[in-house]
Amino acid sequence: MPVSPASPPSFCGRTRREFLWQTGCGFGGAALAGMLGDDFFARQTRAADGVTPFVNPLAPKDPHFEPKAKAVIFLFMYGGPSHIDTFDYKPEMYGRDNQSIEVKTFGRGGHKNQGRLIEPRWKFKQYGECGKYVSDLFPNIAQHVDDISFLHSMTADSPIHGSAMLMMNSGKVLSGSPCLGSWVNYGLGTENQNLPGFVVMLDPKGGPISGAKNWSSGYMPASYQATVMRSKGDPILDLKPPQDISTAAQRKMLDSLREYNELHLAPRSDNSNLAARIASYELAFSMQAHAPEAVDLSQETEATQNLYGLDNPTSATFGRQCLLARRLVERGVRFIQIYSGGNHNDANWDAHTEMEANHNLHAAETDRPIAGLLTDLKNRGLLDSTLIVWGGEFGRQPTAEYAKGTGRDHNAYGFTTWLAGGGVKGGTSYGVTDELGAKAVENKLKVKDMHATVLHQMGLDPNRLSYFYGGLDQKLVGVEGAEPIHAILS
Repeated sequence: MPVSPASPPSFCGRTRREFLWQTGCGFGGAALAGMLGDDFFARQTRAADGVTPFVNPLAPKDPHFEPKAKAVIFLFMYGGPSHIDTFDYKPEMYGRDNQSIEVKTFGRGGHKNQGRLIEPRWKFKQYGECGKYVSDLFPNIAQHVDDISFLHSMTADSPIHGSAMLMMNSGKVLSGSPCLGSWVNYGLGTENQNLPGFVVMLDPKGGPISGAKNWSSGYMPASYQATVMRSKGDPILDLKPPQDISTAAQRKMLDSLREYNELHLAPRSDNSNLAARIASYELAFSMQAHAPEAVDLSQETEATQNLYGLDNPTSATFGRQCLLARRLVERGVRFIQIYSGGNHNDANWDAHTEMEANHNLHAAETDRPIAGLLTDLKNRGLLDSTLIVWGGEFGRQPTAEYAKGTGRDHNAYGFTTWLAGGGVKGGTSYGVTDELGAKAVENKLKVKDMHATVLHQMGLDPNRLSYFYGGLDQKLVGVEGAEPIHAILS
């Protein structure tokens, strides 16, 4: 009599085939990916040409030249903070409140040729050896002006939040292009294979207009997009493995998955998609082992936490994010973006009705944390190698938007962004807006000039860094290219 084949192994009442089908893309698959590593995938997979071996897309890559910065922290003030009420001092505006003036503006309310002047509600003082004027909104950041380079002549191609946000992040007003963090991730990879190379932290009030398009990898592989970390609770969702899976059970799962891969996947020649998919599982598995320590702020002293404003409910959320950013930089994360402001209108810096209430709130939320970040990085010897970028998608107009109230409309004709650390020349101001801050009139800058500066400081030539898509060598700075702002570089 013919001998009947042995029954397949059973796992919790399921056949091995059912077990692998249900768990192969879950925790077990992620764990196996971490155990097998890149050398295993290199033996199994090939690119579309059938010859080129698998290479982890996030493996470290050499820069084009020696970088001044190893990491970037982009502090994004969503909604458009008013440059003339913060860092761009305009003494001629004082004493002229509610005067009707001739000035060309273009914002949410359309094109206008005149308006009602709104005098800044805050006083300016000089700080530092450079004597930089800073508004009373930022008394703590003001103490660091000698480490900051202010760009007062920034311009954008759109005065509308959605498209201006996309431009500030991706260099394009239309969606579908990789953001700045993705370009850095693509160009340099990550030194720490156990943590993401690109992290975004959102305001708990909500995400910005255009949502995930602001931190998307666009036409690049998803490997280069951001990992979103939360400001409350567990920073990374699903980071902890299920509590009901014992070590012995995990080991049994891994042994079975290893056997399945060796018997069924190794002989195949069409596994190029497998490696790309499992690469993300490998990062997820590695993060389960290493990220909990990286995001554990209880390891920080009380003095350090207070430096970031964690002792004040108003500044505690943004302070936790800034402190977390410093810990991630220490562990090799290359690009971190933190959003101040979420949702719409006064939940962010979009002060259409009353400037004073809006900017008092958001400045109080961010002033101590940002100053604490600059102090902490400098004390630890990290500021020289960490580039800090501060700014929103545009500025605000010198005139009121409505017949009553002090709110200002959007202004893409001239606004302020500042940079610190990472090889930037501190105590400097570059570019000038007119006497009312309505438009840039000297050393006019575009967003791509700032992007080129960031890439340059990270050791990447903005005119060489490209990705072939749609028949073109696509670049963050566009086909026409851009040069870094050499005047602010040390």
